[in-house]
Amino acid sequence: MNLSNIKKEFPIFKNKNLVYLDSANSSQKPQSVIARINDFYSNEFSNVGRSVHALSIAATNNYENTRISVQKYINAKSKDEIVFTKGATEAINLVANTFGQKYLKEGDEILLTELEHHSNYVPWHYLRSLKGVKIKFAEVNEDGEVSIESIEKKITSNTKIIAVTHLSNVTGAILPIKEITELAHSKGIPILIDGCQGAPHLKLDMQDLDCDFYTISCHKMYGPTGLGILYAKKKWLEELPPYQGGGGMIKEVKKDSISFGDLPNKYEAGTMATAQVVAFDQSIKFLEKIGMNSVIQHEKELIDYGQEMLRKNNSVKLVGNPKKKGAVLSFTIEGIHPHDIATILDEDGVAIRAGHHCCQILHETLGITATARASLGIYNTKEDIDRLNSSINKCKKIFNLK
Repeated sequence: MNLSNIKKEFPIFKNKNLVYLDSANSSQKPQSVIARINDFYSNEFSNVGRSVHALSIAATNNYENTRISVQKYINAKSKDEIVFTKGATEAINLVANTFGQKYLKEGDEILLTELEHHSNYVPWHYLRSLKGVKIKFAEVNEDGEVSIESIEKKITSNTKIIAVTHLSNVTGAILPIKEITELAHSKGIPILIDGCQGAPHLKLDMQDLDCDFYTISCHKMYGPTGLGILYAKKKWLEELPPYQGGGGMIKEVKKDSISFGDLPNKYEAGTMATAQVVAFDQSIKFLEKIGMNSVIQHEKELIDYGQEMLRKNNSVKLVGNPKKKGAVLSFTIEGIHPHDIATILDEDGVAIRAGHHCCQILHETLGITATARASLGIYNTKEDIDRLNSSINKCKKIFNLK
């Protein structure tokens, strides 16, 4: 697929004035994904795994085909290690709840980092409130990254699970996940990776990373909202209790006993987001057609270009300077609140995000209340970065900055 014409794949960019730099929040959708949702609801809709009529059987087959596509895309050993959830947040809550219920007790420790999104902190906080476990944070350095040494320093004999982001949604730092996993496993500790930002921008191989759990947010991967993926090693899905009860996750129900369904049905209670799952198969096909190596190269060129441009722009300060950086440019402008920056940029058709980006702990650590964030996707270009810089200059002019 020719990346120079990639915007043509996305209906929203018929608006020629739009510069969308908010993909870390949620990505835009290619026509193939939109069309698949429409086609499923228009011509194929049925619930999955319930009925024996043709529509239901076809829907179930398409649903399970997506599971196989995800398995192959992330190189999981088995399709049974792929659990569909209503989002990455639910996937993390699933692990925190079930792991905490079975294995954690008062005084046990959970190790996170100061980079974590609230979705990879709040679920563990609940366990602190309910079970009296402790949470430790590996510290972020001045470049906005977390080193493996920082993580190792926080591990004790009471550390029962480690949960870390793959790619920071603020500093763009890409953590050395494989090395962190090796460290965790050398001490007999399971590890969860929050892959919300990693999955859209990095090549995934669960056999290589060897993590115990990996969570994915499909709406950040050019897919539908309301859908997430939990990858979990089969041994954990077999050992951990169900997360929710209801139809679809049971084998046999009697008045005095219940037996649960086979994997992964055990974790997919109720009516699932069938249309979203079926359409996500198109998201995977879209990324495979481009090739993740092309995605990585394209985004690196844009990040390098953007960093160089913004560093030369007086009064603009980039947040974080990690050695390995993903497609995020967070910044502040001296004397201008990030919300004002975002509002003025929006008047020029440049869409960014402003705030703490669900990372209040990180912002507090960095000594700032909020940042402006331009985050990139496969559809962005150097011209988009030029428009960003031009709008920043307009913003500075309004506030009488040089």
